[in-house]
Amino acid sequence: MTVTVVDRAAAVEHFAAKLRFETDPSDVAAAFAAGDDFVLVDSRGHVPWHQGRIVGAIHLPHAEIPARAADLIPITTPVVVYCWGPGCNGSTRAALQFSRLGYAVKEMIGGFEYWAREGLEIIDDSGSITRAVDILTAPRGSGGAISCDC
Repeated sequence: MTVTVVDRAAAVEHFAAKLRFETDPSDVAAAFAAGDDFVLVDSRGHVPWHQGRIVGAIHLPHAEIPARAADLIPITTPVVVYCWGPGCNGSTRAALQFSRLGYAVKEMIGGFEYWAREGLEIIDDSGSITRAVDILTAPRGSGGAISCDC
């Protein structure tokens, strides 16, 4: 791999933009716990929604956002979107749809997959689902608490 000199201003803007428009499961869980004002939107289809979802999320498949968003979410409420996981760009499509409508929006990187792998609260149509924490995604810090230490 060749490392080249980069335009520092461009690099700063690039990484700052990522942090403005992306978040991750542990930050979303912390925002829920703190009572932050936002809506978490599951942009997957109907079948995956019923198979499992994040507690507190609303279901709004990305194709339905233009027609239904204004009826479900006030334009002044920040939105965080997720889809399946890193191998899926459905949350990017959802974030684009919300952006076009004028919402402040962030994409939750890692999606439902990493939320579940971190052992965070999920449910399906039958109720709560308990999953073991994957230590490759959510290592245990001192005292046994989950912490990526980043």
